[in-house]
Amino acid sequence: MQNLKSQFLLREDITFLNFGSFGACPKPVFERYQQYQLELEQEPVNFVTSKALKYLDHSREALGNYVNCHKNDLVYVTNPSYAVNTIAKNFDLKEGDEVLTTDLEYGACDKTWDYYCRKAKAKYVRQPIPLPIESKEHFFEAFFKGLTAKTKLIFISHITSTTGLRFPVEEICAIAKEKGILTFVDGAHAPGHILLDLQTLNADFYTGACHKWMMTPKGSSFLYVRKELQSTVDPLIISWGYNAMFPSDSQFIDYHQMNGSRDLSAFLSIPAAINFMQEHDWKTVAASCRNLVQENIEPFCKLLGASPLSPLNDDFNLQLFSAEIKTTEPEQLHDLFFEKYKIQIPVMRHGDKVYLRYSINAFNDQGDMDKLFAAIKDIKNNTAFIN
Repeated sequence: MQNLKSQFLLREDITFLNFGSFGACPKPVFERYQQYQLELEQEPVNFVTSKALKYLDHSREALGNYVNCHKNDLVYVTNPSYAVNTIAKNFDLKEGDEVLTTDLEYGACDKTWDYYCRKAKAKYVRQPIPLPIESKEHFFEAFFKGLTAKTKLIFISHITSTTGLRFPVEEICAIAKEKGILTFVDGAHAPGHILLDLQTLNADFYTGACHKWMMTPKGSSFLYVRKELQSTVDPLIISWGYNAMFPSDSQFIDYHQMNGSRDLSAFLSIPAAINFMQEHDWKTVAASCRNLVQENIEPFCKLLGASPLSPLNDDFNLQLFSAEIKTTEPEQLHDLFFEKYKIQIPVMRHGDKVYLRYSINAFNDQGDMDKLFAAIKDIKNNTAFIN
């Protein structure tokens, strides 16, 4: 993996162990991004009115092939939170309806569903998942205790943020389909992290971030909607795509793609990111990253006095690993890691717990983890930040 470090723009003096929050662009992808921005500025009118739609079509086709869906079944959004808001605002909730999720979801998404459920006098059910998870069967047993006759939608992460756990969404989508319940999978951490096949997954709604593990410029994500449901999803912004003067063959695309002036360059760079991964045999790179994650779990947990949150296999753990850390000042601890030890690593609150999460990508090596372990030991010996 070390030979790919030169391909990234990350600062040499920073040990970057937070790829899960924001990915980093490889140089060829960032260069393609800047080329689009330059082309836009050199002739903005021609770019926006003539070239942009063709470029977007090409980009969506590349992404559709990558995640195995038709290009017209996905639209670009700036981030998964935007996608969640789009679906939540459009979802036809009635008083007494329920949306089932876990108590381990991303905070911004929790807030979105809580807002729209309260507005409709519906119920957002954050079903507790006991940690550690013992098995998939243990997860299913805990999760489906929250299912009732009033459940209209299951909203669930593919890979969680604070705990870094992969959830068995394939099985959940299949069970929901049998019961006639719609599913919405928050795949913010999935594209580029795991093999994603939207046809096989069969979720009704799916959102993924390209600017995390796919390594595209920031502000590039997508929303997938099953074709039969696309007519139920209005855009957050009504603009030229409504009753379009020159409509495409997809109202879904027109409505959500043509919604005002914005820099599309991040979206257009997605094919370059896919090409980069193909050129560098990303399946092998990702396997090496997972091995490095696994090799460091035992010393990491031992240092923190923590236990793994799940069985240690690819069903639950990939290129992210979180463990509970005993601290009353997580924000200050994060700043200490960064300012004193030059380590970028998230220290995240979730309910009454705090998690320290490391992530591994193509530029990391064992030396990065050794620096983290040395910093943790020093902090424990010389400060009160870690109990």
